[in-house]
Parts: sequence; structure tokens; C-alpha cells
Amino acid sequence: MGHTDMRKGMQGLALLVQQALHRDPFAGDLFVFRGRGGSLVKIIWHDGIGLSLYAKRLEKGRFIWPSATDGIVSLTAAQLACLLEGIDWRNPQHSWRPTAAG
Repeated sequence: MGHTDMRKGMQGLALLVQQALHRDPFAGDLFVFRGRGGSLVKIIWHDGIGLSLYAKRLEKGRFIWPSATDGIVSLTAAQLACLLEGIDWRNPQHSWRPTAAG
């Protein structure tokens, strides 16, 4: 979908999920939104009891954002974890590996 107005709280983002994505924000799925600058993401999800909001801002760099089809992207848990760590989840690279155990 591109960028989202990050001034929105959980109710505004849930309404965006309903109206723009035509999805149920209370079904238990995670919905991730990125701001214009790419350094802030917000995630909303409903855990069966209530709506929760998670926000993260990177101090350096930007979140690697996937290409969306019809505004929706499905990520695995590992891909989401990489995205939230600021790692390019499309092509993760091992950095340094030890050569000896002792």
C-alpha cells in the first residue's frame, strides 16, 4: 500500500484495514504499516481479548519493505523477524562464522 499516516493509533489503523484492505482486523492476523520515511513501523493485532499496537523506530537505516500485491503481503514469522530487525529479509546473509571451537 505504500506509506501510512503514522499519526494514526490502533483504532485508525484498524479502520484502514477494514476500509482499504477489506480485511477483518479482529481475525488475529498481524497488520504491519510503514511511515513515509521508512524508519517507523506499527503493527496491530487482535489477540481474542483486545487490540494491541506495537511500534518500532530504527535509529539508523530503513525497514526493508516488500512489494505488495493489492496492498497485501504475506510474510513468514522468520521474514517478519528479519524485517523488524532491519535485516534485508529477501536475501539474508550470514555475517561472520567462527572457524574453531576452542
